[in-house]
Amino acid sequence: MRRKMLRSISLTLASIVCLTVFQLSAFAGPPLICHPFDIGNARSLPWAGAQWRDVNKSYDINRLVEDTLGLLKPETPVLVRMETLRRATVYAVWSMADYKVGYSVKDASVAIELLSRLKGRIPEAGVKSDKKSTALAMFDYGYLIESYKQAGDGSQGRKISGGVDGYALIVKAIALRGGDPEMELAAALATSDKAHSAAHVAHLQRAATGAKEGSLLARNLLTHFGDKGRTLAELRANVGSEKN
Repeated sequence: MRRKMLRSISLTLASIVCLTVFQLSAFAGPPLICHPFDIGNARSLPWAGAQWRDVNKSYDINRLVEDTLGLLKPETPVLVRMETLRRATVYAVWSMADYKVGYSVKDASVAIELLSRLKGRIPEAGVKSDKKSTALAMFDYGYLIESYKQAGDGSQGRKISGGVDGYALIVKAIALRGGDPEMELAAALATSDKAHSAAHVAHLQRAATGAKEGSLLARNLLTHFGDKGRTLAELRANVGSEKN
């Protein structure tokens, strides 16, 4: 009886998180977790359906870290990285708070290891490194941190993140890339809250400006921010008016 009550409370907390309306977002719920990214036919972690928590229930969680790292190659597009890290968060973190995911995770060890391994790919200060690889390493680590945070306290995500500012790392990655509209989308989604409204609009505008008609980026912008326009031109105009 007590176990059922605890599971019910956990589910309720998870549901509240996914029903929280994030300012300036077209959807309710944590935008980095509750809304899948369209990656076309690209490979990512195993998934069973089109819904945001359609995990493959037979997937071995002990493979998650190596599988995720294997997918985050230098040539992997940013949007695919985002969806891969979103899925990893659902498997390793979100499932701890939401039993409806239907995936058993005993503790946070896998989530902690993945975060540690991604952090370890960032070159230490003063060490000569390739800008592109450094930018991607910063982005992956920062994006995973922000995804963990959006998973909410019931999932241990915020605790696991250790108070690190993942958003700042995403911004540094964008600077190293000399601008990247897909990373700008990530930054916009990471700042969909009251505290970062000005930054959110600026990132979203740069993402929309850099998107090409018919591209995966354009499709994801219209999916995630459909309240701002049915077409890329409408979205650009509406976001531009918000900034002025």
